Amino acid sequence: MSNHRAFVATIIFSSFIGTYLDLLFVGKQMYSFPARPFPDIFTINVAFTLLILPIFTTLFLWIAKALTAFSRILFIVLIGLCISISESFSENLGLFTHSEAWHHSYSLFGYMIFMLIIWKFYRWFQ
Repeated sequence: MSNHRAFVATIIFSSFIGTYLDLLFVGKQMYSFPARPFPDIFTINVAFTLLILPIFTTLFLWIAKALTAFSRILFIVLIGLCISISESFSENLGLFTHSEAWHHSYSLFGYMIFMLIIWKFYRWFQ
């Protein structure tokens, strides 16, 4: 039962962190979401923070808990690489826009740190 609670708590935690980071960076005009649900209400893409990120976190935890520590680190690096590459595709689709000051390496390292924090929170909560 504690494993289930740790999963749920970590998913909620990742959604909160993702939401607040998006609010911070959108507020600083580092990036924006031109195509988003409820654009008159939210400046961020709530579909990402309330749907996609929780699903992604669930998959990450499910896979990461089956890996060795070294494999988990490689997995986190791979996630960072994939997300930084996928941002370019998202920009081409008009889902995401970055300012001139943004570098995709921010996402690479940012998501690696984010996933490490998520993993540590999950392990702590267990």
